[in-house]
Amino acid sequence: MTFKPLAIAGTAAIALASITAAAPAVAQTRYGQKIAHDPARCDGSTPGVWVTISGIKESKGKLRIQSYRATDADWLEKGRWLTRIESPAKAGTMKFCMPIAEPGTYGIAVRHDINGNGKTDIFADGGAMSNNPSLNIFNLGKPSYKKVGFQVGSNVESISIQMRYR
Repeated sequence: MTFKPLAIAGTAAIALASITAAAPAVAQTRYGQKIAHDPARCDGSTPGVWVTISGIKESKGKLRIQSYRATDADWLEKGRWLTRIESPAKAGTMKFCMPIAEPGTYGIAVRHDINGNGKTDIFADGGAMSNNPSLNIFNLGKPSYKKVGFQVGSNVESISIQMRYR
């Protein structure tokens, strides 16, 4: 008799496993992935974006490049960035490969933390976004996701972003 409950439990586990295996896979959103710049990730075999950032003011501090889904729920919301690359800043123009998990509409935000203190210093640091939207006092530096969004298909796209400083 001690084997009967084990046999029932084993049968239930097998049945549950077969139901789970038959269920369609759902893509999981993974937020907050810090990655290194790796040009090989933009070889064309998977979705990605070559981000060219121009107008970098000084060769000091760090650049932070973050990708977001271009949706009202995600764009520039705390903790809702998908991938982040941090790199020492170099005056002029820099280019980064930003891998994208799946085709869709995305936005890129860039911040130049000139003094490298990890905080946003409004009077010193620079910022920029995909599609180079105008920034003004009314949108407080957060233009609509509709203005920054761009399509990424199954290939690698290229965008250019112009840094802005106060």
